[in-house]
Amino acid sequence: MNPTNTHSTEQYAVRIPADVETPDKILAGLTARQVAILAATGAVLWLAFTATRELVPLPVFAAAAFPFGAAAAVLALGRRDGVGLDRLLLAAIRHARSPHRLVLAPEGVAAPPAWAQQKQQHPLPAPLRLPAAAISADGVIDLDAEGAAVVCQASTVSFALRTPQEQAALVGVFGRWLNSLSGPAQIVVRAQDVDLVPLISGLRDHAPTLAHPELEQAAIEHAEFLADLARRRDLLRRQVLIVLREPHHGRSGDGAAQRVLRRADEAVRVLAAAGITVRVLPGDHATAVLAACCNPWHTTPAAATDQRAAPPETITSTGGLG
Repeated sequence: MNPTNTHSTEQYAVRIPADVETPDKILAGLTARQVAILAATGAVLWLAFTATRELVPLPVFAAAAFPFGAAAAVLALGRRDGVGLDRLLLAAIRHARSPHRLVLAPEGVAAPPAWAQQKQQHPLPAPLRLPAAAISADGVIDLDAEGAAVVCQASTVSFALRTPQEQAALVGVFGRWLNSLSGPAQIVVRAQDVDLVPLISGLRDHAPTLAHPELEQAAIEHAEFLADLARRRDLLRRQVLIVLREPHHGRSGDGAAQRVLRRADEAVRVLAAAGITVRVLPGDHATAVLAACCNPWHTTPAAATDQRAAPPETITSTGGLG
């Protein structure tokens, strides 16, 4: 092997941790949150021991304090699915205290009349506050007080098949785009189910109209192949999205939509140097992407995408959907 090539390959080999948001360890391999929980528990137990040591024997106090100390240790050190038990406990408390019945009522839920309040057995539903207030035709998502955002779809490039020099060039282009960011950005990689039923049905329906019997037979065989493939495999397609958000500066309506569109245009220009095609999703496509993210297991026919109502529009018909 050429030593020069080996050195060039090792020069760009960088180990990236799987979780870049792992909190820092500050003491004995513990994070600041874990140290705070254990220190607070220890301080409370010490104060309790100081206040009761003249009245309660040490073995009795130790037996009574052990469950509290063990619970605090489990709460601070325990994890489930990569999340600390203290965070899960706080999330459970917030969930228990928050309303469980939500309705689309931006103006608020009106109180029932007096005659209905006597028979009311359950609390009134609370308004459902969605992060997106509206989606414009050019794809700008109005986040109300949080600013504006756009969703861009990006193509992919093969990194492993490139030479070390080409890999370095790709990394340089991506680094320049990251350094040019002036606001929040998110890269989302989604895996979607591929529905081959419309394609298979189209092949079978159009096969008899082909000019030659062999073409008809080939179309039917291809439809059978796709049907067998759909039965035996879980077919997925990958979609790469770039979400850019621009917060308000000072007051609402300060041009956040224009700024986020300029950032999207800059991403299109910069990433094009790496062979990555980026396009801003228009309003109907952005609405479909957000709907698919909220319900990833539901497959929407492609023909129904353009018939989906935008957030500020009123739904007047089923649009042919069941």
